[in-house]
Order: sequence, then structure tokens, then C-alpha cells
Amino acid sequence: MKYPKEYLDEIKTRLKISTVVSKNVALKKRGKEFVGLSPFKNEKTPSFTVNDEKEFYHCFATSEHGNIFDFIMKIQNLKFGEAVKHLAQLAGMQPYTFSKQDEEREKKWKEYQSIFSQYVDFYHNELLKNEIYSVARDYLKNRSLTKEEVKKFKIGYIEKNPNFFEKLKNNYSEKTLVETGLFYLDEKKQIYVERFRGRLIFPINNISGQPIALGGRIIENLDYLAKYINSPETIFFKKGSNLYNLDIARKLSNKIDHIYLVEGYMDVVGLSKNGVNNAVANLGTSLTDKQILTLNQFFEDIIICFDGDESGYKAALRAAENSIKELKPEKQISFLFLPDKEDPDSYVNKNGKANFIDFTKQSKLSIHQFIFSHYKKQTENNPSSLAIFEKKLRSIADTIKDDFIKKYVLEYFLEKIAELTPHSNQNKKKFFVKRTKSLDITKKHFNDSQSLTGVELKEFSLLYLVMNNLNLLRANIHLIENIKLFTEVNKKIFELIIEKLKSGEQITIKNLKLDNQLLEKINKFAPIKHILKNQVDDDQKTIELLEDISRDLTNYDLEFRIQELESKFSVDMSETTFNELKELKRKQNLN
Repeated sequence: MKYPKEYLDEIKTRLKISTVVSKNVALKKRGKEFVGLSPFKNEKTPSFTVNDEKEFYHCFATSEHGNIFDFIMKIQNLKFGEAVKHLAQLAGMQPYTFSKQDEEREKKWKEYQSIFSQYVDFYHNELLKNEIYSVARDYLKNRSLTKEEVKKFKIGYIEKNPNFFEKLKNNYSEKTLVETGLFYLDEKKQIYVERFRGRLIFPINNISGQPIALGGRIIENLDYLAKYINSPETIFFKKGSNLYNLDIARKLSNKIDHIYLVEGYMDVVGLSKNGVNNAVANLGTSLTDKQILTLNQFFEDIIICFDGDESGYKAALRAAENSIKELKPEKQISFLFLPDKEDPDSYVNKNGKANFIDFTKQSKLSIHQFIFSHYKKQTENNPSSLAIFEKKLRSIADTIKDDFIKKYVLEYFLEKIAELTPHSNQNKKKFFVKRTKSLDITKKHFNDSQSLTGVELKEFSLLYLVMNNLNLLRANIHLIENIKLFTEVNKKIFELIIEKLKSGEQITIKNLKLDNQLLEKINKFAPIKHILKNQVDDDQKTIELLEDISRDLTNYDLEFRIQELESKFSVDMSETTFNELKELKRKQNLN
């Protein structure tokens, strides 16, 4: 049985090939492509390339070549159907089971798609060509929109007394037409009414570019009508799972690492008209986890830019508290607040693209900075208020799913609170140390270990893990070859192990000919041995532990370099030093 082409295409659309491959291969960006060591052959020089634009990988060492399905089949030894199920789950899609329900759903989808395509095309062409729509065209001109934007976004206009329902019912049942959400039954008059009559319509496409819903805006000032309405939810349209313009904006992710998330359709269209094409809009609801996860598939930095008024600020705060839980070490969520009474559309029309980009660079706030700043403004300088403040920030940090991000966001919050109460926090680091009485049998071990620095202990853990997993790391040398050590003797041992592993020789701890006293010291004091003590062999767990240690050692390096630059900055107060310092601190926060 064959999977529907649309189903497979949607999986490929939702998942960048670099995202899938990077779960098995360490990739580095090089021009338009990514490169890494071949997963099909041991090698020292990267010969494996991934191209998101062309949606394929190619290995020059083995001539392996293909798309995401080929890669998963090859790397995990799966059949095609198993690979499809695996990738569908990764893409957040329902599995296709070839049941009667799936066949029925597929049939309904084709009808639904056909109705929407006809509907959108008809009213788009009417707006462009029909002279009686001059009022709608004048409205668009007054909003500085040209025919080019109307065509790009397939904007349409529905007159006040349309009759397109009558044309469609010749080919589709009334039930099917109502299920699209485009029509509803007026029970008093017993007639079917077009939901978006008298409105400009903005087609909302799925990620593959097919219309699945509409947004509608009135062009007259009528207080009794909502300015904007959206399609009701249907079996093929969920507001919290879709974003306006994502089908177009996602194609820019190979060139641009950030995306603007705005409130309205006109904001997206206005930004596009001024050359800012990397913008999407949520659909009249609070920002959802699904929308954040979808954007994270394509972009590294989500910049939330809502209107510069009170309701825009409140919407931003809700978005911040809801989306912070999805923060990842390699991803950012930022906020951009426009001047009062401005929205992205009005701001970029007045000031132009260059000014908007500069304003972004100078004014955007990271998500944790925004949250801290907001609650600080609500806080008074007394113990009760500060206690409520800290409790709130701790509860927000606790929602973060990634443990590393959770740790550093909480540290950021607590350090910023400590700055508000410097006298009571002089010994704040000691405050967080859990004090326990040492048993007599552990006192000697404790006293011996006091002569070792934190860096040495971390390096001992790394060496212990490497020496006990030599075979695993020979096949995954890329996981450790770039780790930096600081203690001279540990560095020499590590370099020797790396050299032996790269040579392809079969090695054991014995034939490394290491100093026995040093080996004994590593085995005695490596903290990681207590973690591994009661665990069965698990290669994935070992790799995760290696990544943890690598991240911690990188942080030690960053901390050391930050201290050096802070000393330098206190003397020269130069802008260059400050910017270097800021960049290192940014990396430290990300790491």
C-alpha cells in the first residue's frame, strides 16, 4: 500500500533534513550546506554534506545519497513504512494506518482542499478584476498596499450579498460545504450564509502552501462587527497549530536565522511590502506550545513583536510565560516592543526596513530579561513583596522543560534578585550549598578531594568516561575531539587518547601506558563514577553524559575569558571590549 503523496510531502515540509540528520551527525554550517563526518564510514576529514534547500544529503566517501526517509532507513536499519512512522511522529503528525478512517479522511481532505482553492481563487480574482470592488481596492491603496502584495498573499474580497454557495453545491453536499467553516445555516431564514461576507479575506495556508482557513477584515467602521474574524476550527484547521505565512517564511530559514511573530495579517503583509519577509502571525489566540515548536524546527530566534499598546503588552506577557517552557539551549525567544500606538505595519511603513532592523538589534529583549523586568516593576522594596517576586520567578523557571536552560534561567533570576538586596546576599553562593555532616569513613576522601579544583574533577570525569568507553568513542570521535581541557597533565593524557583513537588502532587502558598513580587518582576522584555505578551499559546515556561534561568545560572556559575581559573593561572602558564581553555572556547564557 502506498502512502498518499501529500502525507509524505507534509513530513518533508515540516522537517528540515539538517534537523533530522543532526540527531545522528554533528553538523557545521558551510555556506548554503552543512558538513560533518560520514555516519557510514570512519573518517577524519568531513565528507558528508546536507542541503536543506534541495532536501538531500550526500556522502562523498561512500556515495550514499537521499532524502530524510532514505537517511532514517539507512542509519536506523528501518523499512520505508517504519521510517515514515518515525518521521511523522517527529513532525508532530498523526500516523497513517491505511484504515477506512484514513481513507475517508483522505477523501474529505481532497474535497476540503478543492473547495478552499476554488473559493480563494474566485474572490481573489474578483478583487483584482471586478469594477464593483473599487471600495475594497481603495481601502488597500489607503493602507499602502499594491497589486503585488494582493497577488503574493492572494488577498480577496467578498461582497455583502455573495452567492458562491449556490455554485459549489452543484458539486459538493451541503454538509461538506458547512464543514469547511466558510458557510453556516441562518436558521431563521433557512438559507446558507457566507461567513466572511463584506470582508477582505486573507487565506491561511498549511505548511505546504494549501489554503485551509481564512482571516477576514471589515473595511468599514462598524462598531457592531468584529474588526477581524477567523475561520472556526475544522478537522483540517486548528488555530493553535497553524501560523499565517509560515508556508512562505519557512523557505527563508536557510538564509535567515530569525523570524518575527506578529499579531495580525496586515502586519505580515506590511512588513513584506517593506522587504521584511521573515514574519508570521498567530491566529487570534494565545501563543501555543505547538506554534513555538513548529517555528523552532526552522529558526533559531523567534522575535515576538506585538502592538505597542497595553493589549499588545499583555499579549506579549502571556506569550512569554507560555513559551519559556519550550526554550532550548540552541534556540532563543526574544521580545520587541514598539513605541506606543505603533504596530509592525505602521512602524515599518513610517520608518522603513533598515530602521526596523536597527530598532530590533538595539531594543529586543531575551525572554527571561522581559519576564524579570515585568515582575520587577510590580515589586516593592520590602521582604514580603520580594518573597512573592522570587516565588513567582522560581515557578516560571520551573516550567522550563530543558534542565540546562532551567538551571541557567533560575540562576539569572536569583542573581538579579541578589543585586536588589546586596547586603543580605553577600554570601549568597554559600546559601545554596547544602551542608551535611561528613561520616568518619568519608572524611579522608573529602579532605583529599579538597586539594582538587572543580575543573580538575570535571576533567577526571571526562577521562574516566572516555577510558571506559574506548570502543564507543572510536566510532564517535567527533563527540570529544574538540573538547578543551585546562589542567596540563590531564590535557596531555586526553590528547594521547584522541591521537590513538584517530589512528584506528585497537587500544586498551593498559597499552596507553599511563602513570599508575594518575590512573588511581582519576578512578578515585572522578565524580561521574557514582552516577555510572548502578547503571547498565547504555551508549545513549554515555553520549548524553559526555555532552553534559563538554558543556560544563565550555562554561569554565567562557567564565575564565569573561573574568579576563571584565578586568580589562574596568581599565579601558572600551566599546569593543564591552561588545566582546556581551557576546561571551550571550554564549554563556545559551550554553
